[in-house]
Amino acid sequence: METAIGVDLGATHVRVAVGVKDGRILAKNVKKTVQQGDEYAVSRQIINMVRELPREFIEEAVEIVIGTIGPIDPRTGSISPANLPFKRVYLTNPISSELKLPVKMYNDCVAAVIGEKFFGEGRGVENLVYVTISSGIGGGIFVNNKLLLGKDGNAHEIGHMTIDFDGRLVCGCGKRGHWEAYCSGKNIPNFVRLMAKDFDKNVLEKSIVYSKLQSLDGKEIFDAARMGDQFSLKVVEEIGRLNAIGFANLINLYDPELIIVGGAVALNNREQILKPILEHVEEYTINRVPEIKFTKLGDEVGLYGTIAAAFYLKEE
Repeated sequence: METAIGVDLGATHVRVAVGVKDGRILAKNVKKTVQQGDEYAVSRQIINMVRELPREFIEEAVEIVIGTIGPIDPRTGSISPANLPFKRVYLTNPISSELKLPVKMYNDCVAAVIGEKFFGEGRGVENLVYVTISSGIGGGIFVNNKLLLGKDGNAHEIGHMTIDFDGRLVCGCGKRGHWEAYCSGKNIPNFVRLMAKDFDKNVLEKSIVYSKLQSLDGKEIFDAARMGDQFSLKVVEEIGRLNAIGFANLINLYDPELIIVGGAVALNNREQILKPILEHVEEYTINRVPEIKFTKLGDEVGLYGTIAAAFYLKEE
């Protein structure tokens, strides 16, 4: 029985799995992503995680496919991640050399849209966009059944589209005004503090998050909004409007039939994320708004995509 090894490399976790052509995952290994070491530390971690999978499944593997945070550089088989403490991470060559298998690499959200296309809500959909709102913001796109990759495999860095031409916040990539700088899990606290600067002081000082503005995380803002906190409600509303601008840009650019949404921030705050998008997206798009729904593959969507890519995208 032929198998494929899939790797989902994120800023927080690495997921390694072995699966088969029908989408079944036979075994899986999940660990926290290594945060220190040299430019080969992550590849060493992945190699060790693969070796911990059952040998009988690994021996039947035809390929390793990596879905990874980016940007990616397919020429060197490496990434220069905005959300990891490494300037460069080498992946394909060291892993292939050590495990004696061909290695293919995609952006993690490209892997996710492949997973949706073959094993998820996107089956039978020709024009499909996947959006993750998590530690960062990313996307994957099929147009007319063609997977978009671009000259360097980065045709889908949607989190780095500019939604604020004033560039008030700096993104993790070092550039200003990017969608990810305002609405991603890692950067929402920066946006909260930005909004606090010009907010009505009387309302702000009554906020349940006021005393911890310098240390709060995104979860606390969404939780406080659910409790009716006026400042937090306004922040979540504004995050929703900015997300609607991002989604409208995707609709205007790619004209999808379906947008599938995943990522921890979105999946843990479904109504707070989706409702304002649906309320505001038509203010910014000229194309017909497609169906927008959440993934049913959860945080394993990228793993499903890497398995699917090994079997169904051999021509890439």
